[in-house]
Amino acid sequence: MNKFEDIIEKLNLQPHPEGGYFKETYRSKGEMNEGSLDSNYIGNRNYSTCIYFLLTSGTFSAFHRIKQDEIWHFYDGSPIKLHTISPKGVHSEFIIGRDFDKGQAPQLVVSGGDWFAATVIGNDDYALVGCTVAPGFHFNDFEVPTRKELISKFPKHQDIITEFTHR
Repeated sequence: MNKFEDIIEKLNLQPHPEGGYFKETYRSKGEMNEGSLDSNYIGNRNYSTCIYFLLTSGTFSAFHRIKQDEIWHFYDGSPIKLHTISPKGVHSEFIIGRDFDKGQAPQLVVSGGDWFAATVIGNDDYALVGCTVAPGFHFNDFEVPTRKELISKFPKHQDIITEFTHR
């Protein structure tokens, strides 16, 4: 058993729809009422949620978006390169990791509504991160587009979209 398989087993991680493995580790007991949320939300939301997320080399977290801001926290393994495309079509790249001398950051906030995808930088390695979402994550807020849909919105980013979509 390699190290990431051991982590998957010890943390009881499950496959995630966008790629990688995850386990919800926190969901606040308190909720925000639908009326106090932006009109994009349908239903109540927990104040906050948090997951472990593990990604391995040779795989990726496909472009997706949620309505909420999502904070990524780096824990272990190789750094992650995270790509975002804003609703206005601005593509940005960020490195989440521990090597501060190389400009890596141990935390990154992805703005709600931005499309984002991630990959592990190292070969034959993994990255273990945590993701915190507020208001709390709900699959009703989760959107994974097809390659064709995303390219139609952002044709100038066709290459990066093709690289980080499954279909």
